[in-house]
Amino acid sequence: MRLVTTPSQTVGPYVHIGFDPMTVTDLAKDAAGERIVVAGRVLDGAGQPIPDAVLELWQANAAGRYAHPEDAGSAPLDPAFLGFGRVPTDGDGRFRFTTIRPGAAPGPGNTLQAPHIVVCLFMRGLLRHLFTRIYLEDAPENAGDPILALIDEPARRGTLLARRTAGEAEYRWDIVMQGDRETVFFDV
Repeated sequence: MRLVTTPSQTVGPYVHIGFDPMTVTDLAKDAAGERIVVAGRVLDGAGQPIPDAVLELWQANAAGRYAHPEDAGSAPLDPAFLGFGRVPTDGDGRFRFTTIRPGAAPGPGNTLQAPHIVVCLFMRGLLRHLFTRIYLEDAPENAGDPILALIDEPARRGTLLARRTAGEAEYRWDIVMQGDRETVFFDV
């Protein structure tokens, strides 16, 4: 008998059974701010969809304050703002969530970070989850963001920018796991 290596299934193939009851696709409900939708796909290095990934999302409210006890900033809290979501991909690797445009939040060294959404990605084959960010391409604060500034190559920086679709409050952003268009992931 010969034993062969099998793929790791740290999240899949039954991810939807465990995560579906915990799915949160609307981070803002009745919160103040401009409503937006972010939609995209999670793709492997060959461009194939990953049907069993889960994105956990965190973001600041429209005023730049997180709904978290450790955010003691002076920006107002919005009691209607959840600021957290958990979105699984479908059979074609697609995801979609609704939120509000985040405000600029305090960053390292008393700097101001551009509006962004933090993403923690879980999927099959990952022994440790990955962290990345979604920035909105039309945010003027992107030019001075201290985290985006850490990425030297403009093309790599572009993997974090969600593109506004024609005339709508919807943004398109894909996660690519490897290859030429690999999304930037951060060590946390």
